[in-house]
Amino acid sequence: MLANGPGHPSPASGLQQAFDLVQVVKSTVGGRISAAPSVTRCSPARRSVSAMTPESHPQPLDLFPPGREAGLERLADFVPRSGRKYASQRNADPGPGRKDNVSQLSPYIRHRLVTEHEVVEQVLGEFAPSTAEKYIQEVLWRTYWKGWLQMRPQVWHDFLDERDRNREDVQANGGLSTAWNDAEAGRTGIACFDDWVEELRATGYLHNHARMWFASIWIFTLKLPWALGADFFLRHLVDADPASNTLSWRWVAGIQTRGKTYQARASNIAKYTDGRYDADTLGRQLANDAPPIRDEPPPERQPIAPADTVESGTRALVLLHGDDLRGFEALPHGLDVAGVVVAIGGHESAPWPFGDKARAFIMASAESAAEQVGEALDTPAILADAIDADVLAERARVIDAACIVTPDAPVGPIDDGLQALARALTGSGVHLKRVRRAWDANAWPHATKGFFPFKKKIPELFDQAGLT
Repeated sequence: MLANGPGHPSPASGLQQAFDLVQVVKSTVGGRISAAPSVTRCSPARRSVSAMTPESHPQPLDLFPPGREAGLERLADFVPRSGRKYASQRNADPGPGRKDNVSQLSPYIRHRLVTEHEVVEQVLGEFAPSTAEKYIQEVLWRTYWKGWLQMRPQVWHDFLDERDRNREDVQANGGLSTAWNDAEAGRTGIACFDDWVEELRATGYLHNHARMWFASIWIFTLKLPWALGADFFLRHLVDADPASNTLSWRWVAGIQTRGKTYQARASNIAKYTDGRYDADTLGRQLANDAPPIRDEPPPERQPIAPADTVESGTRALVLLHGDDLRGFEALPHGLDVAGVVVAIGGHESAPWPFGDKARAFIMASAESAAEQVGEALDTPAILADAIDADVLAERARVIDAACIVTPDAPVGPIDDGLQALARALTGSGVHLKRVRRAWDANAWPHATKGFFPFKKKIPELFDQAGLT
């Protein structure tokens, strides 16, 4: 279910090499956008899987080769294991580089290089829904979290505010500041926790079970603010997702489901890590209880804003972003697409991606996405460093577009950036139109309470998606 702070070491040389593979060439339009053909493509087939950073860990872009093709290959490889094998082995974390019991598709789904619909469709092509139930539910958790946060957007902004307050408070407290630095550096003396810090920093990934244990130890054993732990994940995970990450940390802390927490237990960790950690030693180190950090009433639910409509025949500039790099699939029929921009980053008012590993993955994936959308829409696509109102408005004027059409973004920094973009375009004569995928439009309104009521709607959602 489970992503700035004190000083951090510089990125590993392998990650820097990943950045070097993506050469974004500036054009003359504001010096900020470039034609996709002038970007060197990072081909997964040409990347070595022998490089390790540190010695026992694969590099982030070796573990997660960028681009849709790599995601589809990984999906095809995993589908035969998505049934009972996944259900029986999914909780085990065998260690770095040994996670074939789970799909490791999260970065691809996170940026919609591969969609939830595609994943479920392929799994159901192999297994009956009852056989693949556990994996299908894991995919739908991601949809559920987004829908839940979509109706409670203040939770995201409250997290950001709490994170910023926590930073100031911790830095003013010498002992707590030292504990925070030690936790982020993997110097706690708790072997499993320190190993997970090293793995996360090196690879940009942790097994889902390890994320839950990590969050619990951070909050209840180390007594550190949950928001700083959630921020640590956001800065290091390749699949850093505002909804899944924030709400999962809240759940562990006891403020997502009121009074319900998650306690990391020594016996459970030892059992599911193949005996790599001694249960007796952990038992003496870990907290004996996990009381909720505070009593917080459920946030007020708001209606989901409707998506925008775009009339057939409208001449438009299409904007793709990191929340949906295949967002051209959501475009309404009959749209006159005059140009495409793929934004690598977010808006200056809501900087994104949060960390170097995610940025490297997105930079390389955006390049291939620009090629694919250009081919799909028969229109040249260009890359932009960020969601920039001046650059986009100028591009729209150059191609005589009446509006900018973009796939909707769930609550998070891209959504914040799109809202800022819409405000900045006011008076320019160019309007921003946000269109929503049917998958989201059908599923999000059902995330009114917990996951289990949402789960009962899955058959209906699959009917609507043509998956039955």
